[in-house]
Amino acid sequence: MELDDPTFRFGTEPVVHLRGAVALLGRFPALAGVDLDVDRRRIVLLRGANGAGKTTLLRALAGLVPITSGEAVVLGVDLRDDRRAVRHRVGLLAHGTGLYDELTVADNVSFWTRAARADKADAEAAMTQLGLDGRLRDVAVGRLSTGQRRRTSLACLLARRPELWLLDEPHAGLDKDGRDIVDALVRDAAAAGATIILSSHELDRSIELADEIVTLGGGVALDEGAGGGDGHVD
Repeated sequence: MELDDPTFRFGTEPVVHLRGAVALLGRFPALAGVDLDVDRRRIVLLRGANGAGKTTLLRALAGLVPITSGEAVVLGVDLRDDRRAVRHRVGLLAHGTGLYDELTVADNVSFWTRAARADKADAEAAMTQLGLDGRLRDVAVGRLSTGQRRRTSLACLLARRPELWLLDEPHAGLDKDGRDIVDALVRDAAAAGATIILSSHELDRSIELADEIVTLGGGVALDEGAGGGDGHVD
């Protein structure tokens, strides 16, 4: 599933460029001057202790938390000028599901697909890939197990075909088959031209998945290293 924008597919600018990026939660600097560059088609693992700034960084890259100082450019958009402009090109899988409990699985996926101006076929394909195309498609989300809800959230993200995937604990609540599906989706998305940044407590699994590892602490990037992934060649 190749992305449609040739400028994105063949451009040379980093997908994410941060220099001294600061984000405040109240008066607390949850990001205290982050430097980070991420090239397209890369899979980057964020790791660090609770409170290190991983979730805030992902939400900031999605345009949901304002950058108050420093440089912050995502997909060519200056987040300090217009952080809303990047949202339809980014997919965020957060701790909350972002689902409507009273709607069925199919209705939830269709809603988010339409919101992203994607095709109905993308919604159907996403549900199939996440194992939601059988009887579960017509079940209200409020009746699903934790793992099934997580699969539904992933289907909503996948159907939107985002250029940048931001995954906060994507393996949480999933059984082994579900975790394997997540890993396959991440690899396929990167091969198709997307960029993925994820945080996960499944470190053994995620290190093998990642091309690069960024360690956060105290709201800054402490170091970077290579992951266990094979990398991606354009």
